[in-house]
Amino acid sequence: MAFLKAEDAISGKQGKAFVTINGRVEELFYAKTVEATIEKTKADVPILGKTNVGKKAAGWSGTGTLTIYYFTSMFRALMMEYIKTGKDFYFDLQIVNEDPASTVGKQTSVLKDCNLDSVVAAAFDATSDDPLEEELPFTFDDFDLLDQFNAPVVR
Repeated sequence: MAFLKAEDAISGKQGKAFVTINGRVEELFYAKTVEATIEKTKADVPILGKTNVGKKAAGWSGTGTLTIYYFTSMFRALMMEYIKTGKDFYFDLQIVNEDPASTVGKQTSVLKDCNLDSVVAAAFDATSDDPLEEELPFTFDDFDLLDQFNAPVVR
């Protein structure tokens, strides 16, 4: 029987993220979490002689949330430009998972043509000792894997 080696579980704290906006690459060292999901769009396929309805993949959509510490104005400034001029902005988001304690290597995902749904315009919280953070929900139109994890070593 094969067993997972505990050290091969990937630590979420070992990630890195980079954003490319208007040709400029910036490391998102102030990112706290990111999660992106690809969801299939399926069409109903009624089938003669069956009581159920079959499903056929007909497309997909990508959504995600980036949570960052609240100390960059970059996304607010881009949203303000959209408000003032109608010029929307798109960016690529690259996420690298590489835990040096693991034998599975690294995975590099690129979410392409990301577009923010909303940004926090202003915030403060006089009741909390925690640092301010903001959630940035977004959509994306393409996806690539530049690096893929290796098969884990089994024992």
